[in-house]
Amino acid sequence: MSTRRDFLRAGMLIGGASLLPKWARADGGGGNVPRSPFLRPFAQDLPVPPVVQPSAPFATQRQVPPGAVFNQMRIREVQEKVHPDLPPTTLWGYQDVNQPNTRIYPGHTFVGRQGQPRVVRFQNELPANHRGFGVPNMVVHRHGGNQASEDDGFPLDLFHPGESRDFVWTDHVEDDRDVTQGTLWYHDHLIDFTAQNVYHGLAGFYIRYSDVDTGDETRPGRTGLRLPSAPFDVALLIQDRVFNFDGSLFYDLDQHDGMLGDTFLVNGAVQPVFRVKRRKYRFRLLNGANARVWSLALSNGMPFTQIGTEGGFLEFPLQRTDLLIGMAERIEFILDFTNVPQGTQITLENRLRQDDGRGPSGDFDHPDLSVRVPLLRFDVDGTAPDASVIPARLRDPSPADPFPPVNQRHFEFQRSNGAWQINGKFFDGARVDANPRLDDIEIWTFKNGGGGWWHPIHVHLSSFEILKRNGRTPPPFERAMKETVLLGPGDEVQMRMKFQNFRGRYVFHCHNVEHEDLAMMGRFDSI
Repeated sequence: MSTRRDFLRAGMLIGGASLLPKWARADGGGGNVPRSPFLRPFAQDLPVPPVVQPSAPFATQRQVPPGAVFNQMRIREVQEKVHPDLPPTTLWGYQDVNQPNTRIYPGHTFVGRQGQPRVVRFQNELPANHRGFGVPNMVVHRHGGNQASEDDGFPLDLFHPGESRDFVWTDHVEDDRDVTQGTLWYHDHLIDFTAQNVYHGLAGFYIRYSDVDTGDETRPGRTGLRLPSAPFDVALLIQDRVFNFDGSLFYDLDQHDGMLGDTFLVNGAVQPVFRVKRRKYRFRLLNGANARVWSLALSNGMPFTQIGTEGGFLEFPLQRTDLLIGMAERIEFILDFTNVPQGTQITLENRLRQDDGRGPSGDFDHPDLSVRVPLLRFDVDGTAPDASVIPARLRDPSPADPFPPVNQRHFEFQRSNGAWQINGKFFDGARVDANPRLDDIEIWTFKNGGGGWWHPIHVHLSSFEILKRNGRTPPPFERAMKETVLLGPGDEVQMRMKFQNFRGRYVFHCHNVEHEDLAMMGRFDSI
C-alpha cells in the first residue's frame, strides 16, 4: 500500500494529511548506524555565514508593504567540506542570489529590523530526480516569526523543484512582551520530511534588531542597551551528524525515536576554532539538532551571562555555568574575554549524556552531566575596542493582564498504541485542534506523557510566557518569552498564550523532528 510519504516522493500530495500515517511507529527503529570516521578537533576556523543582501524589486502576486526590502534566495544542492580530512559532503542549503560563490551551510543570514517589511523569493533549484533520504519539495518556515498563515510555512504548502514561492514578512511590533525578540531562524518544514531535509543542511539564522536593541554598541537603544555588536555579535548553530568515509551524510530512515549523530558541528564545521579578542562578545546559540539536547559549559569554568531566550530578553542578566538547551531553542549570552590572558584557549563543551533519540539521561531538573565533549574552541588572540555594556536591567517587568484568561487548553504528548500522538490523535492537516481568538489571553498546558522521551514543543505564530513548570515557578532562565519549551520525562508546563495580528491556520509540534514527522503535530486556527 502507498503511504503519505510515497505521495510526497512522487509530488502528488493532494490533501494527503488526512491519511492515517500507519507507518508512524515509535518503536525505536535503527540499530545499523555506522560510526563516523575520526576527525581531528580544532582543525579549522569557525565559519560565519554571509549576510543576505537586498535585491532589486521584482514582480510578485503578493501585496507588497510600503518600504519593503526585497531578497532572492536559491535552495541548492552543493558539495562543501565540513572538515579538512573529510571528502566534500553533498548538502542542501539556502543561498543569496547576490553571493553565488559562498558557503550555503548554514544558510545565509537575514539581518533586519522590527517594523521593516521584507519580501523574499525562494527558488527551489534542488534536483527533481533526487535519490536517497529527503525529498526536494520545499516548505520554508521562519521559526519564531509572527507572520501570515501563507507566509508561515504550513507543512502542506510545498513548492517543487523548478518552482518558487514569495514570502512577505511584515515584522509588526507585537505585544509589549515580544518587542525584544531578535534571534529567529528559518528551515524546511515539509510534512513528513522535515527531519531528513533539515539534516541535509536546510537551516539558517534570521537576526532582528529594534529601537530597543539597535545592533550598534555605540548607539544606545531607547532603554539604554549597548550590547556587543557585529562583528562581536555571533550566531552559533550546533548540530550532530553521522558521516560515511566518503564524506556523505548517513541518515537512518528507520530511526523513529530521533536521529543522533556522533560528530558535532558548529556553523557547519566539525569542532572548529573561533579566534576572539580581549573584549565582550554576544552569542546567539541555536540547537539545530534533530534529537539531541545539550548542556554546555566552558572548560575553565568561566560563566555565561545569559541575556535572553528565543522569545526575548530576560528582565535581568543571569550568570550561569551551564546551559541546558533543547532542539530549536535559542539562548543569548555574553562572554567577556577582557581579562583573559593572550593565547588562552577555552573550550565550549557538551556535558550531557545522551545515548539514543529518546532524550538524555536524567531529567530536566537533574540531567546526567557525565561527559565532556568539545564543540568549539575559543582562542584569545589580541585586543579590540569595546564600547559595549552588560546592563543591570534588560527590560521592564511584563505588564499585568487587565482581564483573566478566556480559555484553558490541555495537550498531552504521548506514545500511544506504538505511535506519536497529541491527545491521542495523529496529525491531520484538515482537522482543527484549537481555535484561539486574536488578542484573547489563553492558558495552555503541555504534558509529557512519559515513557522516557523528551519533547521540545514549538508553537507557531506567537511567543508565550511560562507560568508554571511542574506546579512551580519556572527556573530563572525560562522567565522570558518563549516559543519552544523543553518537556523532560513526565513534565507539565503551563503557559500564557496570546496570538496576534494574523488569522489563519498554524501548527504546534514536537521539535524532535523525527517525532514531528511521525505525526506529533497539531493544527490551530487563529480566528
